[in-house]
Amino acid sequence: MLTPKQYKLLMFIDNTIKENGCCPSYDEMKDAVGIKSKSGIFALIEELIERDFIRKLPHKARALEVLKTPKFKPRDIIEEEKKIKLALQNSSVQIPLYGKIAAGTPIEAIAYENETTSVPFDLVERGEFYALRVEGESMVEAGIMDGDLAIIKRANNADNGQIVVALVDDAEATLKVWQKKDNEIWLKPCNKDYEIRKLHPSRVKVQGILNGIIRRYN
Repeated sequence: MLTPKQYKLLMFIDNTIKENGCCPSYDEMKDAVGIKSKSGIFALIEELIERDFIRKLPHKARALEVLKTPKFKPRDIIEEEKKIKLALQNSSVQIPLYGKIAAGTPIEAIAYENETTSVPFDLVERGEFYALRVEGESMVEAGIMDGDLAIIKRANNADNGQIVVALVDDAEATLKVWQKKDNEIWLKPCNKDYEIRKLHPSRVKVQGILNGIIRRYN
């Protein structure tokens, strides 16, 4: 089993080589592992070489090759990751708050200049997001109510069955289930009292995909 610092250094070297095609610098290694001196990095590298996790490439300065990675993480690393994940789950971030999005008859989505809203981090962990206030009842059978805050991940396309922000005729935005059928786009409500809108693809654009809903009860 590797020590936490050995594990951190090995995985940092491996990830950097995979992402950038070259080994990180010693200064980058120091920052990644939390060691102040280069001698400490040298010692960790030698320990990893002795244990056949990495090797030095001949005739190249600062060139290392990762031979293998461990199957298991050190217990301290697992506990550290748990603490970080818990902290992120309890944190929030600011995302742009745009206008109302119709969950009934489409209305224009108006962007409020410089306005933002706070949302839990785990709702917007990866990607670019914005929020819209839901207006109408056409999506109630999907659990989306009038007044809910819809968290939207920016996207230009969607799969059938996903709930999307659809822009109609470059003027109106609506929250509906996306369905592509033959030469039509169907915008499907989740309320039996509302009809499916069937439009030519040239009239409809995907502006984002629903990622979550926030509801207040007061």
